[in-house]
Amino acid sequence: MPDDFNPRVTQYLTQSRDVLDRALSGPELAHATAEIARLWTERLAAGRKILLCGNGGSAGDAQHLAGELLCRFRFDRAPLPALALTVDSSVITAIGNDYGYDQVFSRQVLGLATAGDVVVGLSTSGRSPNVVKALQAARERGAATVAFTGEDPRDLGPLADLVLRAPSASTPLIQQVHMVCGHIICELVEAALFQPPGA
Repeated sequence: MPDDFNPRVTQYLTQSRDVLDRALSGPELAHATAEIARLWTERLAAGRKILLCGNGGSAGDAQHLAGELLCRFRFDRAPLPALALTVDSSVITAIGNDYGYDQVFSRQVLGLATAGDVVVGLSTSGRSPNVVKALQAARERGAATVAFTGEDPRDLGPLADLVLRAPSASTPLIQQVHMVCGHIICELVEAALFQPPGA
C-alpha cells in the first residue's frame, strides 16, 4: 500500500484552496457569477428555460445544475424549467450516428430552445466542438448564451453573452470552480424567485 497518500491529499487540497484564492483575488469571477444569476433569474421569471451541456465531468456538472433548478436547492419551492442535454442516450446516439458527435447538442438546441431561453455550455478547454456548435445553434434560435470555461475561453468565449472563467488550466480544478459558482448561481436564483422560509 502506498505510504504517500496523506501528502498527496494535502497537496490537492492546497491546490483547490489556491484556485479559489485566485478566484477571490479579482472581481471578474464574482461579477460573472452575479451576472449569470441575474440573467437566469430574469429569463426564468419570464417563463423561459435553461438548457445545459458539456462532456465528461462537465456533462455531470450540467446534470447537477439542472437538477438543482428543477428539484430544489436550499428549500422547497416550485420546480424551475432546466434540462441537461446530456441525459437522453437514445437521442445522443441517434444524432451521433446520423450526424456526428459534434452535433449531439446543437441538434437538441435547434429542436428544444426558443427565443429567450438560456443555453449554457460547459467546457474546461473552451474548445469542445459539440459545445461550440450548441452555442452557435442557440444564437440561431435567439437564446442567450453562457459559457463555463477555464482561464482561456478559446472558441466558446466569442459565442457567449456571459463567460465564467475559472482561473486555472487544470481540468479538475476548473470543474470545482464551476460547481462552486454554479451552486452560488442556483442559490441566488432560488432566493430571487421564491420566498425563503423565515424571510
